Amino acid sequence: MNEHPRFHLSPSSRASSFPAHAVDGLAGTSLKHEHLAAILMDKPQRAFFEVHAENYMGAGGPPHDALTRVRRDYPVSLHGVCMSIGGPQPIDKAHLARFKALVDRYEPALVSEHLAWSTHETTYFNDLLPLPYTEATLARVADHIDEVQEAIGRPILLENPSTYVIFPESTMSETEFIRALVRRTGCGLLLDVNNVFVSATNHGYAAFDYLMNFPLQHVGEIHLAGHAEQTDDEGDLLLIDSHDGPVADAVWKLYEIVIERRGPIPTLIEWDSEIPDWPVLQAEATAAQAILDRHAAGVCAHAG
Repeated sequence: MNEHPRFHLSPSSRASSFPAHAVDGLAGTSLKHEHLAAILMDKPQRAFFEVHAENYMGAGGPPHDALTRVRRDYPVSLHGVCMSIGGPQPIDKAHLARFKALVDRYEPALVSEHLAWSTHETTYFNDLLPLPYTEATLARVADHIDEVQEAIGRPILLENPSTYVIFPESTMSETEFIRALVRRTGCGLLLDVNNVFVSATNHGYAAFDYLMNFPLQHVGEIHLAGHAEQTDDEGDLLLIDSHDGPVADAVWKLYEIVIERRGPIPTLIEWDSEIPDWPVLQAEATAAQAILDRHAAGVCAHAG
């Protein structure tokens, strides 16, 4: 039996500042300052843009001016990277307040964070670190998700991690852990298909099997990205979720399987280093949009 979500929606009493652009069935890209002029000039007809919340936690300045201009014409996805939802420490109240202020200010179509941790006492690690999948971890992470959702007055989407180590103390699989979080908190999910492929390759299991055990019905957004190939100390293949190149063919194939089963979910192309020219990034989004449109047409034809 599903548990009831433990947060309460708190509808805003103020008038909306931006148009309510629909994000359903769209492919989008990360919003990079290098591309702003091209985006404002080209005005792509079907798009959405995702920003990292922590880049906009100042009060004003050029970043907010740019995001305001984009938000007037497009849906925006607000993606947190520093909440440390999986960490052993309480959620940072000041950080959560700044996050809520951004949600209120920009009224994003999608809001997400990571199933990971990145802080220890007063130290911040510039990485998204994994956690053991135990009942104790589950209770702590669920409490943290509840706190975030209560603060912002809406569900968040939780992103599956890319991992490079596993914990012997884990008592459940990653997909079982994620299913339990959805039941306890009512959160949605952000499925990063590249993360699935990276983790599966690194740990020697089948990415397809992971996806078949993943609660796809709760997915509200998908991420696609490139990864880098390295070797570990024993000479075995090691994949790194680097976001510095095009989406790999194997990841595209997994993505099409997901869309075939789940339907046209908003899909974001992440490219965070070695930033290409705008047409290169836009071409990746166009490829994702073609897959979304093809399956949306198939759904309509079946319904007809």
